[in-house]
Amino acid sequence: MLWEQLEPMLGVLLAAGLSLIIGLEREYYAKSAGMRTYMLVGMGSALFTVISKYGFNDIMATEFTRYDGARVAAQVVSGIGFLGAGLIFVRRDAVRGLTTAAGIWFVAAVGMAAGAGMYWIAAAASVLYLLVMFGLRPLSAHMPHAKATTRTYTIRYEDGRGVLREIMEAVSKLGVKVLDLRVLGKDQMGDVAVQVISITGQASVTSLESMNDDIRELPGVVEVK
Repeated sequence: MLWEQLEPMLGVLLAAGLSLIIGLEREYYAKSAGMRTYMLVGMGSALFTVISKYGFNDIMATEFTRYDGARVAAQVVSGIGFLGAGLIFVRRDAVRGLTTAAGIWFVAAVGMAAGAGMYWIAAAASVLYLLVMFGLRPLSAHMPHAKATTRTYTIRYEDGRGVLREIMEAVSKLGVKVLDLRVLGKDQMGDVAVQVISITGQASVTSLESMNDDIRELPGVVEVK
C-alpha cells in the first residue's frame, strides 16, 4: 500500500526537478515567470495527472461504473491556456510574453508526462527544451529578416541642450524599435562639450535610412556614424 502511494509521488518529484531546470532558463533571462512559476505549473500538472490516473480506482472497481479518468488530465491542457494568456501583452505594437506563455504550456506537458509515469519521455523533452531555447537564440539573433533589420548608430551631440529628447522623438515618429541605448561618455570638440551615445534600432531599411538623415539635421547633433 505504501509503495502504491510512493510511486505516483515519484512522478510529482520528477516534474518538480525538471520544471526547475526549465525555469532556470527563464530566470537567467530575468523573465516574469521564472523558477517558482514553472515549478508550480509542472508539479500541479503532474499532480492532476496522478489524480486522473490513480485517484478513482475505488469507484472504477465497481461493475457498472462508467468513468474516464483521462478527462481530469485533459482539463489541464485547456486550463493552462488561461495562465498563458495572462502572460501575453502588447506594448507599442510589439507582442511580449509569447515565448514565456509557450514555456508554461510546455512545462505543463512535462509535468503531465512525469505524472503519468513516462519518466524518460519527460526527461528527454526537458533536455530538448533547453537545446531549443539556448541553441536557437544565437541563430535567431543573427538571422536576416525580410521586413526588418538592425543597425547601431554612434551619435555625438552638444551636451546640455536637450538634444537627446529630440533624438528619441525623431526615432519614435519613424516607428523604429530601440533595442539598446547606451551612454558612452563625454568628449570635447574644441570648446564644445559633446555627449556620446549608442542607439541600436530595428526597423525597415527605409526607416533606418530616414532615421539617419533626420538625426543629422537636428540642431546640436555633431556627428552620426
